[in-house]
Amino acid sequence: MTALHASTSSLGNFFTDGWITTRRNLIKIKRVPDILVFTLLQPIMFVLLFTYVYSGVINIPGTTYTNFIMAGIFAQTVVFGSTYSGSAMAQDLKDGIIDRFRTLPMNGAAVLIGRTNGDLFINAISMAVMMITGFIVGWRIESSFPEAALAVILLLLFAYALSWLMSFLGMSVRSPEVINNVSFLVLFPLTFISNAFVPSDTLPTPLRIFAEYNPVSALVQAARTLFGNVPEGTPVPDVWTQQHPIITVLIGIAIMLVIFVPLSIRKFASISTR
Repeated sequence: MTALHASTSSLGNFFTDGWITTRRNLIKIKRVPDILVFTLLQPIMFVLLFTYVYSGVINIPGTTYTNFIMAGIFAQTVVFGSTYSGSAMAQDLKDGIIDRFRTLPMNGAAVLIGRTNGDLFINAISMAVMMITGFIVGWRIESSFPEAALAVILLLLFAYALSWLMSFLGMSVRSPEVINNVSFLVLFPLTFISNAFVPSDTLPTPLRIFAEYNPVSALVQAARTLFGNVPEGTPVPDVWTQQHPIITVLIGIAIMLVIFVPLSIRKFASISTR
């Protein structure tokens, strides 16, 4: 009975501490609104840029380029939004904030929970802003409400799982500048060598093969399918990940969480004892 009570109390402390650190990150956004302002300006800029600059030169048979591109912009924005966890953890280590957390009677994993939850909040707001902007420029959801809601959930869950990977990388480097460079070098080709902005079958063969197996391509295809924005008659690549994009994304989310949640918690414990 005593062990059960201790276990329940420990679990309760975990969730309580996780909420407190999440609240800390949300309050930080409130006190430094520049973070949110510039985070929201980027997706608006991308929506307007691709809609008004490239829509006239890129022809997508069966649909408008605006309808085609929005899923790609959603995926790109939330994927890059997940990098804040890594840079924030690296910055907290540099500033000594992690050492201050060590002096508090709190669950160490709660710091990571709060950090990744903060990114989830920012990405959720970014999604809302992008969807509103998309509607203004002509994008339309051509599926049911449950399917569209599932698309948003998949995008946010993928970004949340990626935030744990970035948190791990943020604790593994020596400075915030390094994690920013590493994130760019990894995520830039993943987002641009994909089906996010042009159909993958238009790419040169080596890039097409990479795009077809790219997890971001699966995320974009899943979102595009659930929003009902796949052009009618569009051939599906003979690749399992593209033929079953929703399942592929769910598997990818599960793999990232199973691997990087415990790795991040273990890494946090090791750096906290330096």
